[in-house]
Formats: sequence, C-alpha cells, structure tokens
Amino acid sequence: MQFDLSSLETATLVFIGTLVFGVILAAFVLAAGLVALVLLGAGKLSWTLVSTTLLAVVHGLNAGWAKLVHRASSADVAGEFQGQASPSTGTYPRVILRDS
Repeated sequence: MQFDLSSLETATLVFIGTLVFGVILAAFVLAAGLVALVLLGAGKLSWTLVSTTLLAVVHGLNAGWAKLVHRASSADVAGEFQGQASPSTGTYPRVILRDS
C-alpha cells in the first residue's frame, strides 16, 4: 500500500506543516541561543584577559616606581658637589637643598 498525501484532509496537512514549522523555529532559536552563549563566553574571556593584563601592568609600574623612589630617597648625595669658586660671589661652595 502506497502512502498518498492527497488522501489526507487539509486540516491534517496544516497540522503537520505547523508542527514541522514549529520544529524548524525551535531549532533556529536553540542554535541562536547557543551562538549567543558562545559569543558571550568568548567576550567575557577576552575581557578578563585584557583587564588582568592591564591590571598587572599597572601594578608592575607602581611597584617599580615605588622601588625607584625609595632608592632615590635613600641615596646620599652630600659628597657629589665640590666647592667651586664663583666668579661673582667669592669662594662659597654650592649648597645642595634636600628635603628634611
């Protein structure tokens, strides 16, 4: 016995077509949701990597600057300048101004 679609009623064909169309729409929505989740995850991952890298760079710069300032403040520069004769004021040595 062969299956003939012309023997089905119109209402049955409409019902089957509606079910098929619903399955196609559901598959499309599921695929779109999956793609959205993948893109959201990739965006979150890339943002996390970028922000972590920038934060590490900023912390490294701050630590390096703090170390440089600490070393510069502990340096003793009292012996670097020798007294020199000044042509207009006599033989006063140059004065080094330091923070107390």
